[in-house]
This record gives sequence, structure tokens and C-alpha cells, in this order.
Amino acid sequence: MPVTEILDELRQIVGAEHVLDSEVDRFGYSYDSSFLPLVPAHKPDLVVRPRTTEEVSKVMAFANLHGIPVTPRGAASGRTGGSVPLNGGISLSLDRFTEILEVDESNMMVTVEPGVRTMDLHDACAARGLFYPPDPGSWKYCTIGGNVAENAGGMRAVKYGVTRDYVMGLKVVLADGSILETGGKAIKNVTGYDLTSLFTGSEGTLGVITQVLLRLIPLPKARGVIRIMFASMEDGCATVQRMLQEDIVPSVAEIMDEVSLQAVAKQSKMELPPNAKACVLIEVDGEDASSLESQSRRIEAVADACGSLDFRVAQSKAEADELWAVRRGMSSAVASLAPNRLGEDISVPRGAFPEMVRRVRHIAEKYRLSIPVFGHAGDGNLHPSVLCDMNNPEEAERVHHAVDEIFAAALELGGTLTGEHGIGITKRPYLAKALGESGVRTLKAIKMSLDPKGILNPGKIW
Repeated sequence: MPVTEILDELRQIVGAEHVLDSEVDRFGYSYDSSFLPLVPAHKPDLVVRPRTTEEVSKVMAFANLHGIPVTPRGAASGRTGGSVPLNGGISLSLDRFTEILEVDESNMMVTVEPGVRTMDLHDACAARGLFYPPDPGSWKYCTIGGNVAENAGGMRAVKYGVTRDYVMGLKVVLADGSILETGGKAIKNVTGYDLTSLFTGSEGTLGVITQVLLRLIPLPKARGVIRIMFASMEDGCATVQRMLQEDIVPSVAEIMDEVSLQAVAKQSKMELPPNAKACVLIEVDGEDASSLESQSRRIEAVADACGSLDFRVAQSKAEADELWAVRRGMSSAVASLAPNRLGEDISVPRGAFPEMVRRVRHIAEKYRLSIPVFGHAGDGNLHPSVLCDMNNPEEAERVHHAVDEIFAAALELGGTLTGEHGIGITKRPYLAKALGESGVRTLKAIKMSLDPKGILNPGKIW
């Protein structure tokens, strides 16, 4: 079908101003927040910005009829290339879907469109005394549709879980343009297969999410922040493990190693205690100040037993924000240490966290690389950051070997390739090793049944 006819058809569906085909627009939709190199062939042929489910349905039906690849796109904050249009075709941007449709206070649920920013949803719910806990690191600009597509996590996962734990229902446009509604407000629902969970974390390969129903919980009335310094990562990990074993469940338990800590200290002009080689940042919440104080005392006792060097409790909101700025600024601080930073995302059983840290250190030494580690110690999700210069071919080769061994170590320890970033493009080569032949065959069968022409986000996962 001639390009002019394709343009005319799509313009009739979404409006001429929402079909973009200039060189600069196409380039702007050719990359995301991953560390993939910019490749001219990854530019979409067209960018289409629908506003309604019905418009998405018509676009998908048209694309399916003519075999045109479609790559769904939110804020493009993904780290594994999920919204990069490998095969050209249509970049389907959902950035106009920005409405919070309903806050149902009686059922403690909210219905939103996929383009709503995560932080905006959190704030809108908090204003009504309700809490949407998932908080990915990019929550200021990432969107709910992308969070669902990637099953995003965040720092609060240790106590409150990840996106999947809050998705009650979805409206999804399938590859052929048909509209599917899953789940609902009923708390118990085992009617048929769990399609809501199937689409959550499917990375845009099975359907286009146009509406999301999320459950909420009551907003905690009080919040406290604690920073603990240690002489080693082992001591920090031991503290988090012992806390959980003693039924002290913080809302956040983040850990950072010496390189990460020194990088953010330099950037923020923060003074560190002598011999500090690891930091654990903890958030607790509860009904009132006395509840926070009780939790803090118990945590301090555990930290002391594990050899803590310094224990600091924020005494004001300003001080809490100051402590949080350390963690929020971690990625940029670490990235400033080298021309390139390959930020990985692996997850292991919580008990294997210290061993995984040790293995990353060994891999760094073996390949003569700096690989600082920080992450969510409370749920076993690590973010090793490989610092390097990818323009140096010899160093780039060492980086690839190191990443291979990091993934292999995670799998050997009973972990997985990704805790929250997804597979996308960057982790495709490791999928079979993680899932086995039967696992891959089963997933491909699902993909084939829902998208037999393979037009939805081609080249991702597989």
C-alpha cells in the first residue's frame, strides 16, 4: 500500500495533526532511556497519537490488515529498549491519554488512562487519603501504561509489592483491533484465566493498554527516614536480613556500596563518617510518631548488633528530603564517573543478596572494570552499574563478558534476569537460559495466539 494512502487513512482516524512523519519527529521516537546506540534503521515510518480506545482499535485493525509493525510508546523511560521501533512501522504514542477517570473512594480504586504520570496519580490519591505505593525511580515522568507493561517496581516493593499487585483490571486493544476488558472491581475473581496478570509485564507485545483499574490502600499517616552507615556491604545486607527475620518490615530498604556512596557524596557535598563503605537508607511508616519511634529503636538495635558506624533519624521533613536526595540522585552521580554507564537490573532471593554482591565484585576485578552496586536490599533487586567507555573496542568486549557473567551468576543463585526493567531488546539473548525451552515455547504460543502476524512490538523479548 502506498505511503500516501497509509497517511491518509491514519489521518482520518486520529486527525492530521496527530500523524507525524517528518524526519525530526521520527528521530525523536527512535530511542528510549536504555543504553542502546542510536541506529537510523530504528526510526519509525510514522508516529500516530490516538486519543481514544476506539481510535487505537481502528489503528490496530488497519495495521493488522496491512501487516504494519506497531510499537506502543509511553514516556520512553524504559531501560531495555522496549519502545524502540526495531522494524519501523508505526510508533503508537499514548501520550494524549492523560486523564484520571475515576477515584472510587468507597472501593478504594482508581481508573486511569495509560498516559497519566505515576507521581501525579500518587499525589491525586494522597489528596484523598489514599495511597498508590509503586514508585519506580523515574516516577516523576514515567506513566502508568508503561508501568503496567513492564510490571514496574520501585523502592517501596519490600513492603508494598510491585505494579502487578495493584492492577485489578485493564482495557486492552488486541493486534487485530478488537477490544478486551479484563478483571474488575470485585476483589475475588477466578472466572477463566487471569488475563489481567498476563498483560501486566507483557511489554507491549500482546496488546495496547488504554485503561487501567488500580486498587489503593489507606495513606500511612506518618513516615520516617533513617540513614545507617556501615564498614562493609556485608554488614549492611545482614542488617536488612535480620530486620525482616525479626518482623520489622520497612516500607523501603535501599543499599549502596562505597563507590556509589562516594559519588553521590561528592555531588551533594555530603560528609561521610570515616571508614563508611556502605549505606542503608530505610523508610518506615505507621499510624503516628510513636509507631515510627518504636520501629526506629528496634532497627537501631539490629544495626548496632551488625556493626553500624552511624545511625541517623531525620528530625524534619526537610531532613528526610535531604536523606532521600542521596538515593534519588544515585544514578546520575554514578553515571558522572565514566563516559558510559550500563545500569543492569537483576533480582535474587533476599538471602542471596550478599553473595550476589560478592560475585559482582569478583567479576569487576576479573575484567578490570568499576561496577558499583546499589539497589533494593529489602527485595533482592540489585542494580550493578558497569562504568566504561564503549568507544574503546577492547573495553567494550570486557564489558559484554562481564554482563554475561553477572546474568549467569544471578540465575545460578536462583534469581532472574530482571526485577523491574523487563527483557526488551537488551536481555533477549539470555531468555532461554532463564526460562528453559518449555518456558520459551509456552510464551511464544501465547504470543502467536494473540498476535499471529507478529505486528505488536516486534523484536522485543524474542
